[in-house]
Amino acid sequence: MTFSSVSFLFMLLPPFLAAYLLLPGKPPALRRWLIIAASLVFYAWSEGPRTLVPVAVAFAAWLCGILGASFPRARKAIAATAAVVLLAVLAVFKYSSFGMPLGISFFTFSALSYIIDTCRDPELTERNAAKVLLYIIFFPKLVQGPIAKYRDFAAADGTAQVSAERTCRGIRRFALGLFKKLFIADILAIAADRIFADSGLYTLFLPAWLGAVSYLLQLYFDFSGYTDMALGLAAMLGYELPENFRYPYAACGMRDFWRRWHISLSSFFRDYVYIPLGGKKKHRLLNMAIVWALTGMWHGASWNFVLWGLYFFVILAIEKQLGEKSMRRVPYLLRRLGTMLLIIFGWNIFYYTDMTRLVQNFGVMFGLYGAGFSNAQAGIQLTNNLPLLLLCAIGATSIPRNLGNLLGGVCAQGGKKSGQIIYAAVSFVFDAALLVLSTIALVGSTYNAFLYFRF
Repeated sequence: MTFSSVSFLFMLLPPFLAAYLLLPGKPPALRRWLIIAASLVFYAWSEGPRTLVPVAVAFAAWLCGILGASFPRARKAIAATAAVVLLAVLAVFKYSSFGMPLGISFFTFSALSYIIDTCRDPELTERNAAKVLLYIIFFPKLVQGPIAKYRDFAAADGTAQVSAERTCRGIRRFALGLFKKLFIADILAIAADRIFADSGLYTLFLPAWLGAVSYLLQLYFDFSGYTDMALGLAAMLGYELPENFRYPYAACGMRDFWRRWHISLSSFFRDYVYIPLGGKKKHRLLNMAIVWALTGMWHGASWNFVLWGLYFFVILAIEKQLGEKSMRRVPYLLRRLGTMLLIIFGWNIFYYTDMTRLVQNFGVMFGLYGAGFSNAQAGIQLTNNLPLLLLCAIGATSIPRNLGNLLGGVCAQGGKKSGQIIYAAVSFVFDAALLVLSTIALVGSTYNAFLYFRF
């Protein structure tokens, strides 16, 4: 089951939300168990018996914490053993012929975060197994993240309160994410896949770039759309999850980009791999290479993902060697353009699991192999998709948010109640329109890809 599926939107979510909102806030255990039950149904809907995997991972993490607290002298050994076992389980499922449970990388990393943090700070150890189970299988983040630290999640679990403001904010965020996914990302995916799969198109200069830009925008609107839905659902339930995307295509430099893209994953590798290895104090470049090789391996069981990780390592290493002062000497617009080109090339590596096709694609993009410029079919593709691409390029920036904030500020100016009512009405109509358009797209479309199947 996914957030953008009919089964979730019309069969699971409405009765669950109704029951959750009707339950009393105290004791919180009632709502906690209701979320656990909904999470199990959500996962078991498509995974069936493999639902036992995240449950077993959660139990293993909880047991590790309990054993570490009971035997403090063996705490590090227990944590290390548990981490090795979990990583081995992840490797077996991810890199073998076994059917990979959906979202295994996310809930395994959540478990690792809990194990490491309780080893470092035994006071975080949770005696109540249900709380750890909820943390691991919390359905808003179960299969696509973000990866929340247990300290932050536990604090939210202890103070989770449902309010009209949070619910409205959550609905708005969920509606926006659903629209991003169904009305933008899926349309872009069709365009990108059509070009990449058609030998008559991807071997031409203009279609190759059109496909690359379409895929660039598809990834952002798909991944950030699911994050928006996750954060929106969590807010409806009274929880706060960390932001995972902060307008990454507005970045100026690759370091800036990775501070904005998949923030929770970058933070995980920084806190649990890079810094323990020595960070920038000892063997900095080696530590960076290890982190980025692991990042690539995390994304998929193919050599192109390792190459993708090392590609960004090289760029980041060069940036670090040049230094911030040297980078700033380059005109701002050139840095922005250079950053986007490097990101586009990186996503092409991410896309092609066939290395021969990858090399050919780069050759075409650089005008090699005697590739032609375009043809009539490519012209049709460009005409059909150019308006959407331009709108998406604007939508990937903070401009829509700034316009919304400006409207809210104008309506609230002077503290007039009428202005607040107008803003609330406009917001309601906007959210309703997003949900209606998303529903139309869902019902009328035969394409609803879920990119997180890889993870």
